[in-house]
Amino acid sequence: MTDKPHLDQEALAELQDVMEDEFDILINTYIKDSSDRIAHLRSALDQDDADRFSKSAHSFKGSCINIGAPRLGELCSEAEKAGRENRLVEAGAMVDAIENEFRQVEQTLRGFLE
Repeated sequence: MTDKPHLDQEALAELQDVMEDEFDILINTYIKDSSDRIAHLRSALDQDDADRFSKSAHSFKGSCINIGAPRLGELCSEAEKAGRENRLVEAGAMVDAIENEFRQVEQTLRGFLE
């Protein structure tokens, strides 16, 4: 993997400044949305739907980049590429890696809410 951080603290601080009182809502929405996106990835995988898998990974990648989660975004990018190339045999491990990285990101983000 890469040496990218779980979260880009600078990007998150900027978001916090811009969002002000709405920052907690943004974080909670991202956490809920990300859990849903992981479920969509698993569902597409279960249905052997490479196109839906790729599109779900692409969409998740964008939200990860926006929130400042570079490692998670990179994992989603790899999953997106696997879906485009119809390499779903490898995708199960990718979704596991995405979920594990998301748990790290979620734990750190929850620290901002305390």
